[in-house]
Amino acid sequence: MEILRVENLTKVYGKGSTKVTALNNVSFSVEQGEFVAIVGASGSGKSTLLHLIGGVDRPTSGKVFIDGKDIYKMDDDTLAIFRRRQVGLIYQFYNLIPILNVKENITLPLELDGRKVEDKELKDLLKTLGLESRSSHLPNELSGGQQQRTSIGRAMITNPALILADEPTGNLDSKSSEEIVELLKISNKKYKQTIIMITHNLEIASIADRIIKIEDGQIVKED
Repeated sequence: MEILRVENLTKVYGKGSTKVTALNNVSFSVEQGEFVAIVGASGSGKSTLLHLIGGVDRPTSGKVFIDGKDIYKMDDDTLAIFRRRQVGLIYQFYNLIPILNVKENITLPLELDGRKVEDKELKDLLKTLGLESRSSHLPNELSGGQQQRTSIGRAMITNPALILADEPTGNLDSKSSEEIVELLKISNKKYKQTIIMITHNLEIASIADRIIKIEDGQIVKED
């Protein structure tokens, strides 16, 4: 079943001599439960693509459908709610709330949505993340790998239609990177999460079901 469809997506910044086409007529689709890696050099347009898929930014033209819904037909408030419920975002620099502990950071999307936190579900997730003994710790008391695992937990807790990971290992050492990649694989297989991951690392990209390569704002290859 198709969970994501991107149609003729274009993003242009600036005008005249300062005009930059970050994305140029990009189209592809992703099936539910698929793990897709998007690779490309710095400035290729891959992060712009991820932000447009996630509704963080709006395109110059083109459409994005998530679970059959045209997200750019939504107004900003409706899109913000949809994004909170249906899109899990994992950033390179974690973006954790410094005054909230691990448990509170993970459950924040549910709290913002007025939804009940299921204790059994949270306990199982903390165990999967390897954070059972760290649930009451603040972000500054965690290693980089532990902070990123917390970020992954926050993305997973709502059981979203999509998890979008923007260079999730870019700020980590090799050992922590391996742990995060393994955790994403577990998320994909155990929890049936659909994952789209941005990376410049082809070795990390090789764990995905499919690799989409972007150059100069266009898809040039799919493996």
